[in-house]
Amino acid sequence: MSAIHPRPDQVAALTRGQPLPLPPLPEIALQTVTDTLMRAWSDLAATHGDILRNGDEPEITLLLQTRLNALLDEDACWETLVCGVSREGSQISYDGSHIGKSPDLSIHLTSRRFDFPLVAECKLIDHPHRKTVDLYCRKGIKRFVDGEYAWMYAEAFMLAYVRDGSTVATTLTPHFVAATDCVPLDLLYTPSAHSNLSHSRHGRPFTYLGGAGAPGPIALWHLWLNAPQ
Repeated sequence: MSAIHPRPDQVAALTRGQPLPLPPLPEIALQTVTDTLMRAWSDLAATHGDILRNGDEPEITLLLQTRLNALLDEDACWETLVCGVSREGSQISYDGSHIGKSPDLSIHLTSRRFDFPLVAECKLIDHPHRKTVDLYCRKGIKRFVDGEYAWMYAEAFMLAYVRDGSTVATTLTPHFVAATDCVPLDLLYTPSAHSNLSHSRHGRPFTYLGGAGAPGPIALWHLWLNAPQ
């Protein structure tokens, strides 16, 4: 096993000529991503409900990726914003210590370089089967805070595949309040026909290599998607 150490040359090659962090994405772009994720989930609920209820996380994420890419041929607005969605593509951490990080979904925007995708990390929420909100934070949110994922971005997505009736208000917010290692700067609920959409902002303690400064907080869009009954 190779030693874990920073790789400034790799980071410099990736970010050459690119000020960090990237400019914030327009709100309308993030809302379009949210709306399309909701549409894709609704489509899958109608055609692959059993997998959404009983499949494992990678199986569900693969279905979601496939549907999101199919929508490029069906939705002109989505096609204008996105050139493709990939799953578990290798990326490097902010300092190059890790060169094989694999976020669950990478959304490649037409307005940004292909190797700077908008990231969505996906987690099952099913407390009776030990898929807990604690894991959602420790194995999801923390990866953004620590600079493993989306370190060049000001925003990213957390997706929850919910099987136990949990909501952001009843499950995630109390965990934020109680867990000292998973406390956001703020949590803002977004009115929506889907009640499980919210935003949070989290401070990031790392700094970019080469004197590029601090990344500032990251805004996470939490989209909790209910498995069909």
